[in-house]
Amino acid sequence: QVQLVESGGGLVQAGGSLRLSCAASGRTFSTHAMAWFRQAPGKEREFVAAISWNWNGSTYYADSVKGRFTISRDNAKNTVYLQMNSLKPEDTALYYCAGHRTYDSRWISIQVYDYDYWGQGTQVTVSS
Repeated sequence: QVQLVESGGGLVQAGGSLRLSCAASGRTFSTHAMAWFRQAPGKEREFVAAISWNWNGSTYYADSVKGRFTISRDNAKNTVYLQMNSLKPEDTALYYCAGHRTYDSRWISIQVYDYDYWGQGTQVTVSS
């Protein structure tokens, strides 16, 4: 019932920035926890960032991106964002948006299998 579409990926130099967007359709996701994952060729899909739906939006980040990436959401627009700054070549990957409907306003997970629906992915390539 919920479809996610990512956008904003592209080619950037190391040290540059990108802002990814994930737009949801089908129904509101105001009570859906959201997350970003990424997958490089030959690698397992790995957690990047997650956000709950409580009052201020609890967030959690992988150590590899903490301090450089920021996840946020605009429930009025049914959209989640990933602001990526100080990009490194090792950030190169296909980035996926994922969601999970929950009545727990503080719920966050770093596990792929905990998420119910996924976008198609958007490619981010960082050159050195």
